[in-house]
Amino acid sequence: MKWIQIPLGPIETNCYILFNQEKECIIFDPGDQGEDLNNYLKEEGLRPLAIMMTHAHFDHIGAVDLVREEWSIPVYIHEKEADWLTNSALNGSARFGANITAKAADHLISNEDPITIGPFLLHILHTPGHSPGSISYYSKEANAIFAGDTLFEGSIGRTDLPGGNHEQLIASIKSKLFNYPETTEVLPGHGAVTTIQKEKESNPFLK
Repeated sequence: MKWIQIPLGPIETNCYILFNQEKECIIFDPGDQGEDLNNYLKEEGLRPLAIMMTHAHFDHIGAVDLVREEWSIPVYIHEKEADWLTNSALNGSARFGANITAKAADHLISNEDPITIGPFLLHILHTPGHSPGSISYYSKEANAIFAGDTLFEGSIGRTDLPGGNHEQLIASIKSKLFNYPETTEVLPGHGAVTTIQKEKESNPFLK
């Protein structure tokens, strides 16, 4: 399994594409520029099977419907943020005078049971703190965690937004993400890719 990082939108929210040799793929957090993303998928011959949301803040959901409808694929999100997709007040876009929403998700995640989609096996980690329904997805085959806005290179997700909780976020990182091998790559919602080892050793928020 391999992955591609594609920053989308004005604040460069990272969308990730996890794919195999047959070019089947899973899309994580299509935040904006849906037409561009669809065109890229077509140009590369990729065949999406599902959209997985790490959480439902507006900068992560802007292209959900364009991608879902183009490929007729389901959307997965944690049940605690089911309403955030359809509500601009909850997903934060209303704070900036915008109305960024998406249609309701097709599947609500309510536990940490692994999810199999085609050839892809994703381990589910409920990692609240940045938002109540934040999820991190671990792929053993890719040696990577799709962490959303939970953990960044040298930083952590902000917790001053509605539903955020600093202590909860630190606990999520230390008790769940840090249980994985130190070589595991952390694929954050913004910025550069890092590793579990690097964040254990040098992240100033986690000392």
